[in-house]
Amino acid sequence: MKYSKQDNPRVLILVPTRELVVQVVDEIEKLASYINVRVLGVYGGTNINTQKQAVAQGQDIIVATPGRLFDLAVSHVLQLKSIQKLVIDEVDVMLDLGFRHQLLNIFDILPDRRQNIMFSATMTDDVDELITDFFIKPQRVTVAVSGTPLHNIEQSRYDVPNFYTKVNLLEHLLSDDTVYDKVLVFVAFKKLADKLFDELEERFPGQACVIHSNKTQNYRLRSIEQFRSGEHRILIATDVMARGLDIENVSHVINFDTPNFPENYMHRIGRTGRAEQQGHALTFSTEKEQEAIKEIENYMSKNVSLLKFPDAVEVSKELIEEERPQIRERNNPTKRTDEDSAGPAFHEKKDKNKKENLGGSYKFKIAAKYKKPKTRGDKNYNKRNKRK
Repeated sequence: MKYSKQDNPRVLILVPTRELVVQVVDEIEKLASYINVRVLGVYGGTNINTQKQAVAQGQDIIVATPGRLFDLAVSHVLQLKSIQKLVIDEVDVMLDLGFRHQLLNIFDILPDRRQNIMFSATMTDDVDELITDFFIKPQRVTVAVSGTPLHNIEQSRYDVPNFYTKVNLLEHLLSDDTVYDKVLVFVAFKKLADKLFDELEERFPGQACVIHSNKTQNYRLRSIEQFRSGEHRILIATDVMARGLDIENVSHVINFDTPNFPENYMHRIGRTGRAEQQGHALTFSTEKEQEAIKEIENYMSKNVSLLKFPDAVEVSKELIEEERPQIRERNNPTKRTDEDSAGPAFHEKKDKNKKENLGGSYKFKIAAKYKKPKTRGDKNYNKRNKRK
């Protein structure tokens, strides 16, 4: 099916994750319920042919992740020549995730005359460079200075020695399901998210769910919906997966680990205390994470109050693999050191490997030396001579 002029989309909205695509489409459909506006969300991990058919029916607004949008555009199914407005949400995350190259490719196939609108929670150097290089006379609108702590979020922290003690502390807190009725738990890595989910599933069966990039699209959307509806009261998430998610009435955000960057801390705790409601943010910090706490406090110009560790919580001595000290061999005479292995070879070449390539046709030299035929005709000639 070919496009007519009115079938081409006029507004393009780019977001970093599939979950945000679904969320933005839902909100636009609510706003446009009484007007004739067609909106479509496209993202990777699903059948591209189904999305091609939906695009061919004609859309006014496209909400997309950069990768899938570029695939549709390159296949000439999606025409972008009529785009009037380009909206990029969470642009700082886009650049952190390595979408810069894809964004530049998309800029190249968009019409020159368009309005660009970008939303970023933090103004990083990469974002500033993108604005300077590609936008004409940009205007910056600042809602709040980066690092401004939210006045309606109570922030506090615990000093906790290791993973399993953190699990014990989390179990102690979550046991009060009246206070901790809708809890978003942030972890740094996918592997850690799955490990924590297994631990909580033993202690609170059927009350927790988890999202990260290794989970299927349907699994992630189902987990978010179960948490949003209250079917599950605990959602374990990595930073990227929960970025920009708007879930109402989150009672607590718990940082199971302390983020390395203060900006990530601000994004995490911003999931609670939304719409001027009172929110609570708790952070668990090991000894190695104390420096990160100081950076967060300096970034906000505010101290995060330290709470007394509960006496009822057992302090575990068991360590996970990431927490165990690395064992280094000492005084091993057979092990090479870095100095020994500096260079392309560890021994002197043998004489037979010191041959020098003097150029010329190696094939013909070998043929002459071993009387090997160059062609099939020569082979037959050699056979006849051999018989004589």
